[in-house]
Parts: sequence; C-alpha cells; structure tokens
Amino acid sequence: MLGQYLPLFFLIVLAALFAAGSFLASGLFAPRNPSVAKQAPYECGIVPTRETPERFPVRFFLVAMIFIVFDIEIIFFYPWAVAQGGLGIFGLVLIMTFSFAVFESFIYLIGNGALEWGPLKHSMAPSEMTSPERTLETTIRRVGLEDRGPGPVAEGGNGREAA
Repeated sequence: MLGQYLPLFFLIVLAALFAAGSFLASGLFAPRNPSVAKQAPYECGIVPTRETPERFPVRFFLVAMIFIVFDIEIIFFYPWAVAQGGLGIFGLVLIMTFSFAVFESFIYLIGNGALEWGPLKHSMAPSEMTSPERTLETTIRRVGLEDRGPGPVAEGGNGREAA
C-alpha cells in the first residue's frame, strides 16, 4: 500500500535536496565584492536620483486583488462552460460554491474601500473642507514634477495646449 507513495516521497526529497543545494552553492561560489552600484536598485536602466515621493496606497493593491480574483474566475468558468453538460448537478453545485467564494471576496474588497477613490470625507471636519485657505495649490500634491520646468501642468492647467 505504501509502495505506491514511494515515488512521490522520493520526488519531495529530491526537490528539498535541490533547493538546499542551490542555496549552499550560491553561498559558497557567489562573489563577495559588493559595491554601491551593485547594491543599488536597477529599474530598466534608470539610475534613481531621489527617493520615491510616497508609498503606493493600499487601495492600489486592493484593485490588483480584484483583478486577480476575476482573472481566476474567468480561468475556471471557461472549462466549466465547455464541459457543463457532462458534469451534471455536481458541476453546477461546484461552480455555485466557487461563485459564492468569489462573490464573498469581492464584497470583502469593496467593504475595505477598494473602489473608493479620492479623499476620505469622514476624516476631515466640515470647517476644514470649506475653509477659504484651501485652494488648488494647497490641496493637490504634485508628485514627480519637482525636476521639470514650468509648464501647463505645473502651473495648474489641464496639460493640454491651446489649439
């Protein structure tokens, strides 16, 4: 009975030995002469001149999660649609369970604000939102325009040239 699992056990042991051997060989044979250039992040040949202005907001990652959830849903729905006649009631129950799990994750993401863009309205007092000191220049942070000269976008225009 256990003899049929011997190849699987042998494959797991072989994979673990390969992973451990790879780490060991990398530690033994890798060159150890670090420099500033070698430790700098490489981003498509662009040398970073300054730190990034801010981190990505969590909502960016929530939208990415929505994309992945629906991508996986499409991957599973297509084969089911092709073979749904032969699957019968079992296939229907299975795809309904899967659809419920996808719908539940979508509701979770919406509940965490994945589709809410813009400033949070409940975080500011009404007097701050209607203050006369708030202008376009004081409320919008222009990121990435520090090194550029004055232009239509830097001056508060819409970025389009007059025709």
